Amino acid sequence: MPREKIIQLRDASPLILPSLLLCDFGDLRGELAMLEQAGVQALHLDVMDGLFVPNMTYGMPIVQGLADHTELPLDVHLMIQEPSRYVEQFALAGSDLITVHVEACSDLAATLKQIRDLGVATGVALNPDTAIDTILPYLELCDLVLCMSVNAGFGGQKFNPVAIEKSKQLVKIREQRQLEFILEVDGGINVETIGDCFSSGFTWFVAGSSIFNQQSYKQAIVDLKTVTTA
Repeated sequence: MPREKIIQLRDASPLILPSLLLCDFGDLRGELAMLEQAGVQALHLDVMDGLFVPNMTYGMPIVQGLADHTELPLDVHLMIQEPSRYVEQFALAGSDLITVHVEACSDLAATLKQIRDLGVATGVALNPDTAIDTILPYLELCDLVLCMSVNAGFGGQKFNPVAIEKSKQLVKIREQRQLEFILEVDGGINVETIGDCFSSGFTWFVAGSSIFNQQSYKQAIVDLKTVTTA
């Protein structure tokens, strides 16, 4: 089951997830091969609809194309309005984890239950300006919490340290409520920012330009992981 692939990686730390938003889509199979050779353990896919965020990317065909050519778990981040309309299609396309934004859901609990009923791992994301209080009633339904350290919608933005404070709070809440959700951070992750994120409790790190703008994907991932063990 897709969810089991994510559960098996829950304790992987640090887990670096390349954000394919910045890859060469003209050579997607080549990019996939280089990432696998670099030792990547999972992939992060940013899906944008031009409504919830002012940008558009790709949809189910890219997810399915990747699922057909790799065994790597697919962490699919839906930056779309009312994602419940498309959750089933993304599950059928091969998503192992589907993350939805609290700001984009009229009924977050129902959407998370819908994802889990499809056998897919559940994630909830929140933007930098969104308080963690908005997701607290739903944490039992979450396999992952994604704290955005940039505003959703575009790559290459500057890291916002508010994500670090949220992580510290969520670590305490997770312990108090005896939950096991993964803490993931996305936005501006590089060798300068990943260390503080790791120290605050994040274990999964979405990285875009800090991987795809480097000559060697393998060395880029090594560099990121080295900071967390220094």
